[in-house]
Amino acid sequence: MISQLTGTERVLAALTFLLLVLFGMAMAVAGRDDLIGPHGWIIALSGMAGIIALLRAYGAPEPSPSRLSEYYDDPSKAGIVLTLIWGVVGMLIGVWVAALLAWPELTFDTEWASFGRLRPVHTSGVIFGFGGNALIATSLHVLQRTTRARLPDQFSPWFVLFGYNLFCVLAASGYLMGITQSKEYAEPEWYADIFLVIVWVVYFSIYIRTLMRRNEPHIYVANWYYMAFILVIALLHIVNNLVVPVSLGHAKSYSLFSGVQDAMTQWWYGHNAVAFFLTAGFLGMMYYYLPKRAGRPIYSYRMSIISFWGITFMYMWAGSHHLHYTALPHWVQTLGMVFSVVLLVPSWASAGNALLTLNGAWHKVRDDAVLRFMMLAAIFYGLTTFEGSFLAIRAVNSLSHYTDWTVGHVHAGALGWVALISYGSLYALTPWLWKRPALYSARLVEWHFWLALAGTVIYVFAMWNSGIIQGLMWRTYNDSGTLNYSFVDSLVAMHPYYIARAFGGLLFLIGAVIALYNIAMTIREPRPVATESASDIPLVGQPASAVQAGE
Repeated sequence: MISQLTGTERVLAALTFLLLVLFGMAMAVAGRDDLIGPHGWIIALSGMAGIIALLRAYGAPEPSPSRLSEYYDDPSKAGIVLTLIWGVVGMLIGVWVAALLAWPELTFDTEWASFGRLRPVHTSGVIFGFGGNALIATSLHVLQRTTRARLPDQFSPWFVLFGYNLFCVLAASGYLMGITQSKEYAEPEWYADIFLVIVWVVYFSIYIRTLMRRNEPHIYVANWYYMAFILVIALLHIVNNLVVPVSLGHAKSYSLFSGVQDAMTQWWYGHNAVAFFLTAGFLGMMYYYLPKRAGRPIYSYRMSIISFWGITFMYMWAGSHHLHYTALPHWVQTLGMVFSVVLLVPSWASAGNALLTLNGAWHKVRDDAVLRFMMLAAIFYGLTTFEGSFLAIRAVNSLSHYTDWTVGHVHAGALGWVALISYGSLYALTPWLWKRPALYSARLVEWHFWLALAGTVIYVFAMWNSGIIQGLMWRTYNDSGTLNYSFVDSLVAMHPYYIARAFGGLLFLIGAVIALYNIAMTIREPRPVATESASDIPLVGQPASAVQAGE
């Protein structure tokens, strides 16, 4: 990485690492009697590691000017590796958390292994560690190909990748120590939030600067979705994390919102994090890699644009459906319910657009497990968005809310949509970037596909059954008008479903390990460069100016 930087960029890197050291040391000293202290040392040590890397590269020659004639893919390569590692770690913790619900003694009588601390490590690890790195890696690749322009510099993408993963480490380690803002989507504390804002602004600037330098006049639709993901997540993160720290040497902070306003802000953030992090960003991934792998143009470019604006506008109003039967004004709950139901239209437009793109290429779906990952992801996207609109209806929500049905719905999207489109895209992208004719093992991809499908189906069906039984038991009254079942009764009834959930998650985890091994071996084993790969197939989309650049 360091050897690829110009002299000016190395100076900028040195200043960045020095600031990290100074800031981390200041945190460590100020927070020596608080949980913020260990995080200060983590930040300082990461800065020191960067300075050591700079010193080891001292005297290295300037990169060749010929590099400007090639795409800059090294950050994407590193992002792929980080994605796979975070996936295994996050899913391993997820299986542990699922097992804790079936066998609570697996805490081993330690605070850090409790459900309350491991659960946010799992969610942040798979959403932000796995999903975020997948989005960064693929977006930088797609951006260059669809604009026919190299990234504007070599330092900023590495800063984004390094800074984002440092944030993920701070979040995960903080949760184990008990540092959190105690919201539904567990948030790291104020100093990590500020750091992420800086990283995200640089990420956004990379996109803007590259688009301004583009050689392709048309902005391909995948970039619309990636840009919406970057811009709206910045807005959501800043507003939801407006807090006042107790002191600069203390991890504790207080939100600027309270009561029902805090709840509404939290679910405006929470549901739109699903909309723009777990939907828009991955739709950008789907709109590039699925047609590219299939060698087919997008079925309807116009439909993809209409779907984009429908999703972008309607999702913003849907968060309040999470607060049915609360102190939130009734009209706000109804507004969220209505927009959630209407969201089915643009969501199904995207899912249908993806599946119709495969017309004339179904024989490839049969023979190519990588394309099958993407096809199945589109199907799960359609199913999950239908279920989401259905669960937003107040009468249905009265049965489903606070039950495992919601957990099943979330994982139908997380495993069936987000993870499958990510693995399909990474499987397609890896041989293209490392100039290999194929993946190390097509058989391992097949194994991964069937393990992922089986794991997702077992997990989701277990939680659907569990949630519906929970909801019915909680609302069943006897002749005297009292509850027929206690909460413990419902918990006992859930035990076999919790075992099934842990088993389904274990199958998915095994698939993630297979993916890490398969891609690692693809990278490791030198093979002759293919004269033509699937990525060299130009996509003649609609309009014609959306033709993709080859690798």
